[in-house]
Amino acid sequence: MLNMKDIAITFNEGTLDEKKALQQTNLHLEQGDFVTVIGSNGAGKSTLMNLISGSLKPDVGTIEINRKNVTMMPEYKRSRMIGRVFQDPMAGTAPSMTIQENLAMAYARNKTRTLKIGVNKKRKQLFKEHLETLHLGLENRLTAKVGLLSGGERQALSLLMATFTEPNILLLDEHTAALDPSRAELITKLTGKVVKQFGLTTLMVTHNMQQALDLGNRLIMMDKGQIILEVSGEEKQALTIEKLLQEFQRIRGKQMESDRAVLG
Repeated sequence: MLNMKDIAITFNEGTLDEKKALQQTNLHLEQGDFVTVIGSNGAGKSTLMNLISGSLKPDVGTIEINRKNVTMMPEYKRSRMIGRVFQDPMAGTAPSMTIQENLAMAYARNKTRTLKIGVNKKRKQLFKEHLETLHLGLENRLTAKVGLLSGGERQALSLLMATFTEPNILLLDEHTAALDPSRAELITKLTGKVVKQFGLTTLMVTHNMQQALDLGNRLIMMDKGQIILEVSGEEKQALTIEKLLQEFQRIRGKQMESDRAVLG
């Protein structure tokens, strides 16, 4: 479904602020994979997401989605294949528009584009059926402005908008980080439910290690623009936060020894 081969990108190349954001990165996702991504700030997680979405282009390497080379495809064209939920509940929706108008825009994402946002009787019923799965009562508020919703309600709506057209790939960019603990737990449960319901191929960035362990069938850890650890299946299920931290320290120690050896 997703294949990233030998991807590298450097920001501010040739300046004092040069940063190798990703270095020779390879990542392959099969249909239905749910991969959680962890790593410290600056590890390359957001860069990885932006390369997949098309908001960044790699310096070298190729990106394929569903066996189609999309490396140089602009973001607006790639958006038909990708659903994305951002960290900010204010992103991903139009606050001045109603719930049903926002859903109509999302519904039209992989359809022929027109200037008209259609909310006919059939679509309204479809929207209600999907909103009911959230158990937030939003199916009874179709004409409410999205800007009036709480952060958790908006994020739940964003998740629904990103998934109900069943995109090839779903990108979740720390989508619970800005929520209070109770709402974050709600969105986490909804995420697992929606991904399973539609069998979506999903990549989720999170700083919450327990969330990364609880969700998905694969986990990758990034550091300094590289994927330094990848676990799946029973090995992932057996992991704990303590073991993850120990593994990070072990790998970081080996890297430091290697760097010292290179420097002589």
